[in-house]
Amino acid sequence: MEHIHDHHPHQHGGMRGRFDGPFGHRGPRGGFGGPWDGPAEALRAFKGFGPGPGFGPHGPRARRGDVRSAILGLLSDGPSNGYGLIKAIGEKTEGAWTPSPGSVYPTLAQLVDEGLISQEGGPRGAYELTDAGRTYVTAHQEEIDAAFRSAGDRFQGGDALMTAFGKLAGAAMQFRGGVTPEQRARATEKVDELRRELYRILGE
Repeated sequence: MEHIHDHHPHQHGGMRGRFDGPFGHRGPRGGFGGPWDGPAEALRAFKGFGPGPGFGPHGPRARRGDVRSAILGLLSDGPSNGYGLIKAIGEKTEGAWTPSPGSVYPTLAQLVDEGLISQEGGPRGAYELTDAGRTYVTAHQEEIDAAFRSAGDRFQGGDALMTAFGKLAGAAMQFRGGVTPEQRARATEKVDELRRELYRILGE
């Protein structure tokens, strides 16, 4: 089993400046930096804390199987190009999941190689199911339907979690100044306690 260790701030990518304790980073003039770029950015102000596996710059990442199933399911309704598929997935999940081109187009290429879909009209042409693809969709309809449900639920849950973390970070940022050393020490202890508890949850 992989052991979970506390990491130092410099080990996390995308962090700017140097950190002064667990609550923020110093700006270019020695003061603390300004507002964060959303909850994920705020979380990086905590020592050893930040979005873990499964979270990308635009939120949680879908499993490869979900992207594959979603594409096949949508193409069973009719031909579409890559952009149309990305847009349709977002609409079908009410904005909870919009896959990136970097996950959609390689999956399309793989499905073409497998003979499940074909593309007409050049590189920007529409994709459609082949006879083998239609047979596959019929045999895996339950799996395809489940992909939309599981991806939508997972992404909505991830948004709620990031929002909660953002609120926590907002409270922590109040400790940038105007607090006593005792208050800062107590807050640091609470943040460390929360981090350890979250790691325990991950280990369950």
